Amino acid sequence: MSDTIQVRVRYAETDNMGYVYYANYLEYFEMARTEYIRKRGKSYKEIEEEGFLLPVIEVWTKYKKPARYDDLLTIETEVISIGKASIRFNYFVRNEAGEILTEGETKHALVNKEGNIIPFPEEIRQKLLTS
Repeated sequence: MSDTIQVRVRYAETDNMGYVYYANYLEYFEMARTEYIRKRGKSYKEIEEEGFLLPVIEVWTKYKKPARYDDLLTIETEVISIGKASIRFNYFVRNEAGEILTEGETKHALVNKEGNIIPFPEEIRQKLLTS
């Protein structure tokens, strides 16, 4: 199951070549991931208020073509796996023509406020796996 959001590239997100600065794709991934979770009935904020945090512990990105100022991008997000205490998201960033510009993946650990890795509560697991 996947979900999409759209983002219009702002001037401040580009480098001196006119391309989206590479690190900004991680912000796009975060925006898409946050909305993916929200659409499943529980926001990041609510998860944190319940005492759970989802820090990024791995990130991978492949840049295929550049995005430029004022491009309308579509970011597709999907959960590719949920382990006992971790979750992996996959991302595809497309331009208006539907071409994949960038793809990526993030892995997150579920930790408590003390920073200890803990297993996913079944309620959160089920929400993240629903369409």
